[in-house]
Amino acid sequence: MAETSTDNSSAAGIDLSQFYQVFFEEAGENLENMEQLLLELDIEAADDEEMNAIFRCAHSIKGGAATFGFSDVAELTHQMETLLDKLRRHELVPTPPMVDVLLQSGDALKAMLGRHQGSGGEEVDTTELLFNIRAMVAGEAPPAVASAPAAAPVVKAEAPAAPAAAPAASAGGAVPTTGKRIVELRVGPLTDMSQADNLVDLFKEITDLGTIEPLPDDPSLANVRRFKVDTASAESDLMDLFTFHVAREQVAFVAYGDAAAPAAAAPAKDPGYGFFEPIEAAAKPAEPAAPEPPKGYGFFDDAPGAPSGKPAAAAAAEPQQAKPAAVAAKPAAPKAEKPAAALEASTIRVSVEKVDQLINLVGELVITQAMLAQNSRGLDPVVYQQLVTGLTDLDRNTRDLQEAVMSIRMIPMSTVFSRFPRMLRDLANKLGKKVELVTQGEATELDKGLVEKITDPLTHLVRNSCDHGVEMPADRIANGKPEVGTITLAASHQGGSIVIEVRDDGRGLSREKLLRKAREKGIDAPDSLTDSEVWNLIFAPGFSTADVVTDVSGRGVGMDVVKKNITSLGGTVEIDSAEGYGMRVAVRLPLTLAIMDGMSVGVGEEVYILPLSSVVESFQVSQEMVKTIGGSGRVVEVRDEYMPVIELEKVFQVPRFDWEHNSGIMVVVEAESGRVALLVDELLGQQQVVVKNLETNYRKVNDVSGATIMGDGRVALILDVGSLVRRSRH
Repeated sequence: MAETSTDNSSAAGIDLSQFYQVFFEEAGENLENMEQLLLELDIEAADDEEMNAIFRCAHSIKGGAATFGFSDVAELTHQMETLLDKLRRHELVPTPPMVDVLLQSGDALKAMLGRHQGSGGEEVDTTELLFNIRAMVAGEAPPAVASAPAAAPVVKAEAPAAPAAAPAASAGGAVPTTGKRIVELRVGPLTDMSQADNLVDLFKEITDLGTIEPLPDDPSLANVRRFKVDTASAESDLMDLFTFHVAREQVAFVAYGDAAAPAAAAPAKDPGYGFFEPIEAAAKPAEPAAPEPPKGYGFFDDAPGAPSGKPAAAAAAEPQQAKPAAVAAKPAAPKAEKPAAALEASTIRVSVEKVDQLINLVGELVITQAMLAQNSRGLDPVVYQQLVTGLTDLDRNTRDLQEAVMSIRMIPMSTVFSRFPRMLRDLANKLGKKVELVTQGEATELDKGLVEKITDPLTHLVRNSCDHGVEMPADRIANGKPEVGTITLAASHQGGSIVIEVRDDGRGLSREKLLRKAREKGIDAPDSLTDSEVWNLIFAPGFSTADVVTDVSGRGVGMDVVKKNITSLGGTVEIDSAEGYGMRVAVRLPLTLAIMDGMSVGVGEEVYILPLSSVVESFQVSQEMVKTIGGSGRVVEVRDEYMPVIELEKVFQVPRFDWEHNSGIMVVVEAESGRVALLVDELLGQQQVVVKNLETNYRKVNDVSGATIMGDGRVALILDVGSLVRRSRH
C-alpha cells in the first residue's frame, strides 16, 4: 500500500503525501454521512436519491483511496459500490442484513484509514465482509450475516478467516501477510543508503523475526535497497518495526523472485487486488478475468476492478428503460464532484493548533485591554477625551473580537449526537430491546475542547439508560407502556451555560433499592436523605444497581468517573427520577473554558473571581442577620430561607477587618442544586477574565478552579463554587 503511493508520487513528479490529510478528512466526512444515511434508510421504501447519495459516498472514498494507493480501502469500497449500484438500479431489494454489512464495512474502513493515517492498531481482516458482500451481489444470503447481523469485523488472525478464499494481497499485491514464507523487501528511495542497514541489525537483535539477506541492487530501482527475508511474522508487525528506522512509504514487500519493476505495476498483474478470484468467478462467470491495466487508477470510473469490467457511464445507461426516474436523479460520477467543489470554496481547513494560538493571543489582548482600562480610571475625561474614547472603542472591539474568535471553536452538538444512533442501535440489538433515540437542540453550540471531553461521559449515560432504564419489550407492554422505549438527548443554552439532558421513559430509580445497595457498600445512607441525595448515591465509586455483571455494565465503574470528568470541566450533574416513569440526567457546562464572565470580589487585600453564571444575588449584611448553629456553623436568613455562610477569609486564611463590628457583603452563589452565602468585603465589578490553568502553572489548590491576571497585573483566583457548596454540606 505504501509502496504504491510512493510510486504514484514519483510517476506524477509530485509528492502525493502532502494531500493525505485532506483525503483522510474528506473520507471521514463521507463515512459519517454514509453511516447517517444508512441508519435513516427506509428499507421498505428506499428513496432513489438516498441510495444515490450512499453510492456517491463509497464512490468518492474508492476514487481517492485508489489514487493514493490504499488498495485495501479501494477494494472494500469497490465491492460496497457494486452492491450499492445494484440496489440503486433496483436489481436487488434492500434488506436489513445488507444495511448491517454496509455499516460493518464502514467500521472496517474507519479502522483502515486510521491505520494508514498512522494511529496504529492491528490490520483489519475484511475476508468475511468481502465474502458476504459478494454473496449478496450474487443474490445469495450468506449464513454469517443471517445468523449474526450485528457481528463486527474481526481482527486479522494468523490463520486465514475463510479457507476457501485466496490469500489477501499485501502492499506489493501478491505477498501473503502471514505464515512461513520468503519475500523480497524493498527499502527506498533513500537519500542515505546506510539507513537500510538498521533493518539488518533489527533482525539480529530480534531473532524471532526470521532471517534477512541483502540482494544485488537493481539499476531500474534508483536508491532502493533489496533484501531477501525469510519470516513467519505478519507483514503489519514487520512494517510497524521498520517504521522506527525508515518512513512507512519507503518500505514495500513483493513476491520473492519477481522482476524488479515499479510497484505501481503490481495491480496490473493482479486485477481487483487479488481478492477472491475463485469466488468471484463462481458467482459472476460472465465477468472478464483480466481487465485492462488501470490508467493511473482512473479517478474515478476506471478504478481497479470496476463493476463487470465496464465503464460507469455504460452501467448508468442500462436502467434508463426500466427506471427513468432513478437515472434522472443520479448525475454522472464526474459531475457529482461539482457541488463538493463549491462547498469547499466557501470553507477553509485550519488546524486546531492555529485556532488555539489565536484564542491565547486574544486572551492576552483582553488582559492588556483590562490593564489599560484600570490605569485610565483616574484620567480627566475632559482633558483626555480622545484617549478615553479610544479606550472605550478598544473595549468594545476587544469584546467583539473575542466573541468572533471563540465562535470559531464553537461546533454544534449534532457532532456529538450523531455518534449515538449507531451505538444505540447495536446495543439495543444486543440486549434484545427496542429503543428509539430522539435528539433536540442539535444546533446548540459548544466549545470544541468541551465537545471532545463530554463525548465519553454522554456515551456512558446513554448506555446506562438503554441497559438499566429502558425495560424489555414484554415488561413495557405489561406495564402499559409502548413496546419501543424512548431515549432523548437534548441540548440548550441557559444563561452562560449549556445544559445537556439524557432522558428515558424506563423504570427510573428505586429509592429503596439505592438505599439498600448503599448500606451493603458501607455507605452512610439514613432514611432521612432527600430524593436528590439518594439519586446522587449512584456517583459513589464502585456503586452499581445491576444484579448481574455483564460486558455492558454492572461493575460500578462509570458514573463516578462521569461526574469526576464533568466536574473537572467546571460543570455539574443533576439527576431527577420517578420510579416507573423514567429518569433525567442534566449536565451543565460552561460554554467555553478559555474566557468567562466573572464578578470580582475583595477580601482583605486579595481579589477573587466568581463565575457570573453561578452568582444569584448580593446584599449587605449585619451581625444580627447571621445565626450560629451547633457552635460552629453559621447561616443567614434570606427571604425565609436559611443558607450556609462561608467566610472566605477563613477558607483562604486572608486577614481582613473585624466584620462583627462592621457590616459586610454577602454574595449568594448556586451550584450542584445548592446555595451558599459568601461573606466578602466589597464588590469590585463585573468583567471578562482569561482563565489560566493553576494546576499546570503552580499546583492544585482546594476550592479554586483556575486563575487570571487582573488589569493591575495582580493574579486573582477563580473560585470553584461547586467545591464551596460541597464544603458547606460537610
